[in-house]
Amino acid sequence: MSSAVRKGRPQTAQQFVLEELRRAITAGELRPGGQIRQDALAARLDVSRVPLREALKILEGEGLVVHHIHRGYFVAELSLADLEEVYRIRQLLETEAVRMGVRRGEDGLLASLEKIQREVERAADAGDVTLMATANRRFHFALIEASGMPRLVRLITTLWDATDAYRSLYYTEEPNRELAVREHRAVISAVRNGDEEAGVRWLDEHRAHAVAALREILDLE
Repeated sequence: MSSAVRKGRPQTAQQFVLEELRRAITAGELRPGGQIRQDALAARLDVSRVPLREALKILEGEGLVVHHIHRGYFVAELSLADLEEVYRIRQLLETEAVRMGVRRGEDGLLASLEKIQREVERAADAGDVTLMATANRRFHFALIEASGMPRLVRLITTLWDATDAYRSLYYTEEPNRELAVREHRAVISAVRNGDEEAGVRWLDEHRAHAVAALREILDLE
């Protein structure tokens, strides 16, 4: 994990460490099941063990890391069954969010999706997995938040947080990045046409392709 630049650093050391850990997990630098070596991490980030422990406790509460007595902290690892369950629950919740988002047709939603999609495509072309994962999340949540249902958004956010590390595995392969780009374009077309059924259908395919690819990846590891 790269050392963070001090400029623009959050107000507290705990927030700084929390953001760095989340970024490293999302980027796949800290892989599922991997141990978080606190001494080395504290030295690299130039912080004491105190804010590091506080950040790890927060991430443990969110389900992103797990603590094993006498062994330390590890990046949370999902079984294939867990991963499929998370994606199934996402399908159920996001279907409602997408329907409402398209139905409400907020001003600026389409322009926002198109702008974020340009970032997704630049990252895909460059093979920048971290940037693509970040832009991909912004794309989906622009549509989810358009539902105007904050409690639903919070539930979906928790599910996304639990699988961030796996998305980075998916985007490592160029064909997966290209497929995601095409599916995003189809979703944008559905939003442009006010077609909530098409939007839901394309997002269902989008998730299904990710699960199928991750199933193969996890079976190999």
